[in-house]
Amino acid sequence: MKQLMLGNQALARGLYEAGCSVVSSYPGTPSTEVTEEAAKYDEIYCEWAPNEKVAMEVAFGASLAGKRSFCGMKHVGLNVAADPLFTCSYTGVNAGMVICVADDAGMHSSQNEQDSRHHAIAAKVPMLEPSDSAEAYAFAKKAYELSEQFDTPVIIKMCTRVAHSQSIVDSGERVEPAPIPYVKNIAKYVMMPGNAIRRHPVVEERTRKLTAYAEDCAFNRVEMGDTKIGIITSSTSYQYAKEVFGNKASILKLGMINPLPEKLILDFASKVEKLVIVEELDPIIENHCKQLGLQVTGKDVLPIEGEFSQNLIAEKLGVELPPVKKLGETLPGRPPVMCAGCPHRGLFYTLSKNHCTVLGDIGCYTLGAVAPLSAMEMTLCMGASVSSIHGFNKALGEESEGKTVAVIGDSTFMHSGMTGLANIAYNQSNSTVIILDNSITGMTGHQQNPTTGYNIKGDPAGKIDLEALCRAMGFNRVVVADPYDLAECDRVLKEELAAKEPSVIISRRPCALLKYVKHNPPYHVEAEKCIGCKSCMRLGCPAISMKGKKAVVDSTQCVGCGVCAQLCRLDALQA
Repeated sequence: MKQLMLGNQALARGLYEAGCSVVSSYPGTPSTEVTEEAAKYDEIYCEWAPNEKVAMEVAFGASLAGKRSFCGMKHVGLNVAADPLFTCSYTGVNAGMVICVADDAGMHSSQNEQDSRHHAIAAKVPMLEPSDSAEAYAFAKKAYELSEQFDTPVIIKMCTRVAHSQSIVDSGERVEPAPIPYVKNIAKYVMMPGNAIRRHPVVEERTRKLTAYAEDCAFNRVEMGDTKIGIITSSTSYQYAKEVFGNKASILKLGMINPLPEKLILDFASKVEKLVIVEELDPIIENHCKQLGLQVTGKDVLPIEGEFSQNLIAEKLGVELPPVKKLGETLPGRPPVMCAGCPHRGLFYTLSKNHCTVLGDIGCYTLGAVAPLSAMEMTLCMGASVSSIHGFNKALGEESEGKTVAVIGDSTFMHSGMTGLANIAYNQSNSTVIILDNSITGMTGHQQNPTTGYNIKGDPAGKIDLEALCRAMGFNRVVVADPYDLAECDRVLKEELAAKEPSVIISRRPCALLKYVKHNPPYHVEAEKCIGCKSCMRLGCPAISMKGKKAVVDSTQCVGCGVCAQLCRLDALQA
């Protein structure tokens, strides 16, 4: 059946038809929809894991048991899962195991712009790179065959454009292979040094066989056109190159990006006058071609950072394109901002008012760093706020203890904040950690997590009690505050910063966008009372603006949280 599908949706359909039985992932844009779509198929067990490392280990366990498995994550999540990845490359698999990693060139929703191809090369596992939804679907199915044929996990690398663009997919029926019996094999699966030493040559031999396979596999193809220029490319860069050059260039499209072929590339290069490598981010293909002794044009004219486009490739390679009307040139800027009624706003206002040094984390609350709140001074990676405040306070002592806090979301805390908190309790720094509990994983689109009490399908599940957990980890001071109550936030913050022992503040209020949250009537401004002091504007709420010298409230955005009214000394803001 032919239908229009997002790349992520198509990949999930491929998993389904290939007979995947177990899916474990951690949400991360632009990968999230793969698992959300897979969860719609009752034949697949799907779950959100606490983090990517756990997800990959779950997928490995299912593969070991003889069922085809999958785990998905974004590029920074593959860093978290690198530990099991590098070792399950040595052990190999039993049933097929597929890993999806989605890169984010352009950093639309990420803290860095890393190139996940490096992980595949370093871990010595094959990587496939689809360029549209149809290939995402087909590659997912073929990846399981590749995994089982070569006894290896297989990575499918998506990117933002392929994950979130649509193209036609001709889908079929599910074919579930018979389970592969688990057979005890200590030499293969127990990676203590004596066994691992003997597995390394197996990995190297597998790489040689995969390189030979890459020479004429279905993932790589040559499209001959004008031979004055030959382009070697992959992923979404292939689409851009085709739109720019059409048949005015010959193209070698690489769908299997690791290991890269040698003879195929040399044969293609011999048929063209000039060789150009078009790839986003790092020069992986380019360096491979140079190692083969080829002269290429690549990063000497194309950027090593940022997302490519048709216009960029045309400009850098000297191709004239028909004039296209560009959108956005006359539109006003829309800087990112926390939503109206966001429960984090009152907490960040309190932190800013008290001139706290705030070490932050990964989530929508990272927007607490932008004006007018400007309340966050560091964001590194998942869980780093909790570990970093310990080091910060150990380095500065009393100089920082009474004015420094760490903030971390509930899902991020479960992901990788607990180990940092254990370190604070164990090595006793006088640190104040604030867990922003908004009852959901907000940044990636409202996925459940171990603190919400529901699983990926919305069914009741085990629920972790944050207060009990923090106390069990060795914290005597654990207090809950409502971020809509500014006076309470201010009091709790000052008390915990003044305490001479580690403490945890749980700032608890559900995300304003959750469907079950019932909002109060919107506020309005009584113009005769408003003197235009702009106190309410210090919150950075998108529902409040100035019209002339008076504040106004957009009733279509306001959720009636009442935080702004607490700042107005003249009671001009009324429900």
